[in-house]
Amino acid sequence: MNRRKIQHIFVALGVMAGSGLMGANPAHALIQGLTRTTYNFTAKDGYISNPDGTQLYVWGFADNDPGNPAGVGRLQYPGPTLIVAQGATITINLTNLLPEPVSLTFPGQEGVTTPVLFDINTDGINDLRSLTREAAPSGGTASYTFVASQPGTYYYQSGTHVNKQLALGLFGVIIVRSATANQAYNHPDSLYNREYLLLLSEMDDLQSIAADNGLAYDTTSWEPGYWMINGRSASDTMADDFVPYLPYQPYGAMVRMHPGETILLRIVNLGRDPHPFHTHGNHVKIIARDGRLLKSPAGTGADLAESEFTVDIAPGQTIDGLFTWSAAGLGWDVYGHTASQALQIGEYGPDHGKPIPTGIPYFTALLYGEWFSGSPFLGSSGELPPANPRLNDTNAFVFMWHSHRESEMTNKNDFPGGMMTMLMIEAPWVPIP
Repeated sequence: MNRRKIQHIFVALGVMAGSGLMGANPAHALIQGLTRTTYNFTAKDGYISNPDGTQLYVWGFADNDPGNPAGVGRLQYPGPTLIVAQGATITINLTNLLPEPVSLTFPGQEGVTTPVLFDINTDGINDLRSLTREAAPSGGTASYTFVASQPGTYYYQSGTHVNKQLALGLFGVIIVRSATANQAYNHPDSLYNREYLLLLSEMDDLQSIAADNGLAYDTTSWEPGYWMINGRSASDTMADDFVPYLPYQPYGAMVRMHPGETILLRIVNLGRDPHPFHTHGNHVKIIARDGRLLKSPAGTGADLAESEFTVDIAPGQTIDGLFTWSAAGLGWDVYGHTASQALQIGEYGPDHGKPIPTGIPYFTALLYGEWFSGSPFLGSSGELPPANPRLNDTNAFVFMWHSHRESEMTNKNDFPGGMMTMLMIEAPWVPIP
């Protein structure tokens, strides 16, 4: 597929996702996942789709219980997101249909009831192969139990042959809900209006091909060609949750908010490389790392001195941050108000009624992007030239969120793609599901 065609698809799908036109399940401001205490998983193989028309062979987990909107027994990349209550006892029963042993580890969780397994090689030396009980190939089973004692953002992953099994997709996220609604860590410093999960990963398509054909792969030659958010590369990141044409990648990554709201970003890196994730529009206040609130002296709450415009996240790390946007400090009223008009919800008061500090040229003198509404004001539309599509139906302000490493914004070296999505600032009167 040529680059021009990819760019057209990127624009069309992204705008349709933002305006809720891509099916019956519009983008949600609520993280999608499973909320039980007992899960029956199968480790299996399959193929995921990329926006450039290619497919990748993956290993993943499927949920076998009724009620999963992603499909009962259907492989998922990443594995199902588990959303559990603080203090709950969680059990995962694993059946392994893959051709080698598989195990599960749960970093940050307490009391995982699994012994350490040593593999005795022919040289008689005990070598550590897995930190937890393994499920044998071709139908073996294992069971894991832990207590979700601390609120926060965590993950689960294979504990066997990690350089292969993690890279092929045997991982997922665990969100432990605090006892206080809309507080990530039972403290006012972690209060939020909406939350989003941004799970970062990457894949080397040559390793995928080798695994598909039962061949060995030298992991020292690791060179990813695809980068994902929630298991999808852009532009698919902006499609709705559970769209039928991505049956094994059920989770979208479009972010939507109203001015003045605070959104909680749960950022997880389950790839092999560190990723610098860049949020246009404002900084992110980091409040927690690896499921633990950052604290000031004497337990006074979160240490909110750390504010990042690019969130650097290491492999195996989770970061929770708060993001808000109100047009503060722009120096002009983003709604085009006069001083006598009432403030909108979430509007930055000191700029109310201030005119935009530049003259707007006549519309024939402008170059238009597909997401421009024809107006510089939030929630407003304006005049566009003939044959210029008005794809931004809600007249939102749109900011690109992406990896700040340029190679990671591609699908096999074709831009745009990869680890990229959009933030849509919606006018206060636009409903967000």
